[in-house]
Amino acid sequence: MHKILFRFVKQAVSIARKLTDAALMQISHPAGNGVAGWKHAVLHFLRLHMEATLQEVLDWAEEMERVRAALILERGEFPGPSALCKSFDRAPMRIWRELLRLSSELLEQSGHAAIDATYFDRRQASSHYLKRCDRVVQTVQATFLVDTAQGAVIDVHCSTKWPNGTNIGPQVALRNAGDLLTLAADKGYDDMSFREKLRDEGVRPLIKHRVFAPYDHAHNARIDDELYNQRSVCETVNSVIKRSYGSAVRARAWYRQFREITLAAAVYNVEQAVKQ
Repeated sequence: MHKILFRFVKQAVSIARKLTDAALMQISHPAGNGVAGWKHAVLHFLRLHMEATLQEVLDWAEEMERVRAALILERGEFPGPSALCKSFDRAPMRIWRELLRLSSELLEQSGHAAIDATYFDRRQASSHYLKRCDRVVQTVQATFLVDTAQGAVIDVHCSTKWPNGTNIGPQVALRNAGDLLTLAADKGYDDMSFREKLRDEGVRPLIKHRVFAPYDHAHNARIDDELYNQRSVCETVNSVIKRSYGSAVRARAWYRQFREITLAAAVYNVEQAVKQ
């Protein structure tokens, strides 16, 4: 077990150290007198991987000699739980999305991707808190872009407004178009302008048409069934992430919930790479 955990730490370290200096400065203490940003990122990866509290993961890491060596920290040099919590707040969503992208590169990618949305419950906070903040949205919509070769999560978009797939699909797919050859999606993403944007970027859309006329059947018949059916890989990955890390987000603030989901996807990628 310790061997697998150390392999996970090594992979997490390799990812975090690839962040730019500007990104690392946003994670670390703003005064520049704390633990380096990449070390904070690795500890957050460990926290989710171990399903531990901030205090538990710090206690464990401080007692493991190989982990201390990987983090280049001695006993007594680890950040406190409050400092680790604040670093999670400081790093904006784009940094967690960059960590997700870097983690996806640990897995083989074919360029054939699928996109699908799932929902996380956000009602874990106390009823008193929910009433006080007037929270009416009870779920977070997370749209995952997954490469179908080994199920690597490439990108994720989170929202509390449940936007239509035709609005989110282009946003997620087009910012990753350079890495895609095809994109499979269900009829919820059926939109001609979306298809045209994908073609303009050199991505072949594999999106079924909603049937309103006989020629829609003809359009659907032309879609490569083998590639389109790989869309189920995205659904499987969504399910595994929710089973492994929970189908509910525990953070109270929406921005922390989004980061929590993105971090879970990155941890999933690293765990899959460790299993190879």
